[in-house]
Amino acid sequence: MGIYTGYYVIAGIMMLIGMLVSNRLKSKFQEYGQVGLSNRMSGKEIAEKMLSDNGIYDVKVISTPGFLSDHYDPTSKTVNLSEDVYNGYSVSAAAVAAHECGHAVQHATAYSMLQLRSKMVPAVKISSTLSTWIILAGIGFMGFGGGNATILLIGIILFAMSTIFSLVTLPVEYDASNRALAWLNNQHMLNRQEHDMAKDALKWAARTYVVAAISSIATLLYYIMIFLNRRD
Repeated sequence: MGIYTGYYVIAGIMMLIGMLVSNRLKSKFQEYGQVGLSNRMSGKEIAEKMLSDNGIYDVKVISTPGFLSDHYDPTSKTVNLSEDVYNGYSVSAAAVAAHECGHAVQHATAYSMLQLRSKMVPAVKISSTLSTWIILAGIGFMGFGGGNATILLIGIILFAMSTIFSLVTLPVEYDASNRALAWLNNQHMLNRQEHDMAKDALKWAARTYVVAAISSIATLLYYIMIFLNRRD
């Protein structure tokens, strides 16, 4: 019972922190979504100009349903912007559009961390699906199978892949935001007040990835502690 209690405590704390950061992010984007851009450009226009300014002509900017569903797809070479961003003329729209184009620039320039992250995706999809079930099975077998922790160790190794993936994601996301803000500033797309707002919005977006990484590390360490304390 103690093993599961510890897991639920960690999961509960990180879930609470994640919810607080996520709610703050949504409120920031909604707040800045009410601030119209002085240049009167839409998110679609911002994205297309950033791509063009970086010499990228084989990436399409398209609209996708959902709120904060924006992403860059390297397989189809598309910058997918949510409807509010695609059609929006706000600071939030500019920040998100430029950030996603930052990923396109990373792809075009063969940014090493993005390449590493992309290579990890297939393995992480498998490991993230299996790790929790294998870890639970490993803990169960330790309780009923004479203390053999091999299955638990396999689960921990699989879970560690997801943790590493979350850590690799951090520089990818921060770099995309830095590229976005630098371009917005250098091309005078925003005035000082709008730039500060865009920076604040992207800062909160990045924090969601930080929370996810910390949560994954904390959970991994907890599993390792179970393994070290029970393996004999």
